[in-house]
Amino acid sequence: MQTVVILSGAGMSAESGIMTFRDMGGLWEQYNIEEVASPIAWERDPQLVLDFYNQRRKQLMEVEPNAGHYALVDLEKVFDVQIITQNVDNLHERAGSSNVLHLHGEMMKVRSIDNDDLIYEMDHWELKLGDKAEDGHQLRPHIVWFGEAVPMIEAAIPIIQQADILIVVGTSMQVYPAAGLISYANTEIPKYYIDPNAGELNYKNLVCLREKAGVGLPKLVTKLML
Repeated sequence: MQTVVILSGAGMSAESGIMTFRDMGGLWEQYNIEEVASPIAWERDPQLVLDFYNQRRKQLMEVEPNAGHYALVDLEKVFDVQIITQNVDNLHERAGSSNVLHLHGEMMKVRSIDNDDLIYEMDHWELKLGDKAEDGHQLRPHIVWFGEAVPMIEAAIPIIQQADILIVVGTSMQVYPAAGLISYANTEIPKYYIDPNAGELNYKNLVCLREKAGVGLPKLVTKLML
């Protein structure tokens, strides 16, 4: 069975109604993203950081996967599908995808501020000051903040290297280190880039589809499954 590796980004989730930081408006218009999503922000005002992620978590629980997510589930009928996502939502999993690696953390998980291995799944949207891990320390969002390392990059590289087909969808390919992953793919394999604002990428065997994920992915999946 051939392996298809997906690199998905924010454009994938936007079609489901996941708002970007700037789209959230209201209170957040007065802040830069680094002021609510960094270790310094957490040290300065943990309540503000919790409020930000609580709002995002609540929003996530109100939206649904889109046609692009479900197309990738269909693809599993024929291929070994491995998804590497920059997104912190759980829409790939909720659609039914089996193998999802989150580069930047997961919105519906929290962890101890003292032990990165104490990770918990949330079944509600609100995390409060005073909510603690079993080690007695405060819980924080299980998110890679600005200024923090991206530990899952090391796990993503061998997945890219084993790809027989690579699909990049819903990302500008400008955010590093994630954007550098494509360079680990075999130069000879077919590569597809799906994004309405896709720029020119200088990679061998690359086909660019300037469409939204919810339109371009179902078309491509149908073609690949023939």
